[in-house]
Amino acid sequence: MTRAQPFTIGRRTVAPGTRGTVDLPVSVLSDHTPAHLSVHVIHGARSGPAVFVSAAVHGDEVIGVEICRRLLTNKLLNGLRGTLLVVPIVNAFGFLNHSRYLPDRRDLNRSFPGSPGGSLAARLAHLFLTEVVERCELGIDLHSAAIHRTNLPQIRVTPGQPEALTLARAFGAPVMIKSAEREGSLRAEARRLKVDMLLYEAGEGLRFDELAVRQGVAGVLRVLHARGMIGARGVPKARAKPLLAERTQWLRAPRGGLLRTFKGEGDFVAAGDLMAAVSDPFGEREEILAAPFDGMVIGRAVMPVVNEGDAVFHLAMVKSEEQAEAAMGDLTGALAQERMFDEDEII
Repeated sequence: MTRAQPFTIGRRTVAPGTRGTVDLPVSVLSDHTPAHLSVHVIHGARSGPAVFVSAAVHGDEVIGVEICRRLLTNKLLNGLRGTLLVVPIVNAFGFLNHSRYLPDRRDLNRSFPGSPGGSLAARLAHLFLTEVVERCELGIDLHSAAIHRTNLPQIRVTPGQPEALTLARAFGAPVMIKSAEREGSLRAEARRLKVDMLLYEAGEGLRFDELAVRQGVAGVLRVLHARGMIGARGVPKARAKPLLAERTQWLRAPRGGLLRTFKGEGDFVAAGDLMAAVSDPFGEREEILAAPFDGMVIGRAVMPVVNEGDAVFHLAMVKSEEQAEAAMGDLTGALAQERMFDEDEII
């Protein structure tokens, strides 16, 4: 491979074979504190693809921040080919406030492509898009469920992107979902720019989940290996073939009250199985929630108090219990397998 050329981002130039954190100015807060979009650049000595990994687009989704931290300390990146841009905290405003949103109450992931002269959300979206996304051919965006919900580790890809689907399989999460992007989302704008995107969902907002974090680190390393950016040695192999879900559905509370769930994420359910019950506080009336089809639970509410219509379970359609069990093979063995990493690579 040929030797890489210097990589320039903002006002900083990163030489081949080096790395550094670049602070891109976003705004000045009301107390005169400057706010930045901080990007860690690992620029390999040899030329190769440019890939970004981002987290905390929603400021309360902190699992991705920890995945980025562990990724950046992993020794496998020392011999990187190409360029890796890692943004552990895209929405620093929401992260500091433990909030999904920006101070202007906008959702950053509905604000793309943004503009340099628009709202705070629009300016941040524009900066992230022009300085990071447009420089890459692939992005991995790390998310969790919102607060009071949790997600089984899963990869979402836009239909009609075969290369992204191949890389989603390489990532090795238990479930892959073909999911149309929403207007204003990072995935939608990336598709317009012809940048392939993987969206990783795992765990709960404002919480760490060790298994979800380790799955995320391992998945990113597998994708980097699949793109030829790192070697195979030290990259954990996926233990099972991921389940590809063509259809998912949220099951909602039939009434308000106290929620008792009988199924957890990763469980297989057959059509008609009892999944939850909702009772009033006096125990005088209770309604049950049954599975409408055979499926795997890929997300659920963890808050035991619900209103009528609240999302309770996210169910992915599967053909058989054996198919669901096979997809879970990687998750059940992941913790033991990844403990074989050197301690300083995962902590």
